[in-house]
Amino acid sequence: MKNSIVESIKALPPLSKTIMDINKVYADENSCIADLAKVIEPDPMIVANLIKSANSPLYGFGSQIRNVSQAVSLFGMNMTRSIAVGNSVRKLLNVDMKPYGVTSDDFADVSAKQAKLILSWYNTIDKEKADKLYLAAFLQETGKILISSDIIQEDEDVSFKSEIETTNNVAQVEKSYVGVTASEITAAVFEHWNFDEEFIEMIKYADKPSEAPENIKEYATALNIVKTIVPINKPFGEGSINFGLRKARDAGYDYEVLEDMLDEILDLMEEN
Repeated sequence: MKNSIVESIKALPPLSKTIMDINKVYADENSCIADLAKVIEPDPMIVANLIKSANSPLYGFGSQIRNVSQAVSLFGMNMTRSIAVGNSVRKLLNVDMKPYGVTSDDFADVSAKQAKLILSWYNTIDKEKADKLYLAAFLQETGKILISSDIIQEDEDVSFKSEIETTNNVAQVEKSYVGVTASEITAAVFEHWNFDEEFIEMIKYADKPSEAPENIKEYATALNIVKTIVPINKPFGEGSINFGLRKARDAGYDYEVLEDMLDEILDLMEEN
């Protein structure tokens, strides 16, 4: 990993008090939806992002969501935590995704779509694993923010963007420029913020699941399949979908179940 990126990670400020409180509530087995809503309500930025997400066509809740309690009740504790942490992290890192050829909103949308897909898919396999994977999928591209910043500082944004636009392997382009992939950087970022080891490891190996420890391999493989289907440069592109389904089949999944989930999500997006 480049020294400039290592230093950027070391210089990251701590997560906000609201995020720390959200993590405490989430970790408390006796806490409830009302407890989570209570710690979120005083933070206008998280409130705004949560309600915006709740009203997104991606989730298809139907009626207009107007307050935190409604949003938290619909999302549940795990999804609420994921959305709050994800949006806070992007704000903290000052997102400029021009080298990837997308806006900060596009980047957030890709993260949300990866998370939505993995939740829908894995709920048919193992709901407990689905909950773990949702947060990881929502945050696994965080390292791209630091890569983007480094590419801009090195004045390599034009050549990097050109390669990203045409590649079928975003991770390979990242590694050729900064020596590591976004997944490895993301893992280092959340290690800096003292997230749990399992969460860090499943993201760390998401670009190379075959190298993952046995207890992490399934998680890393699932994350890799989802980021293949919803890459930052060609989300839900025909080639991306076909490549991802092939990976799912090769990994031993019932790829037809995943294909059905994709059809449902794409239909929902088209309707809205």
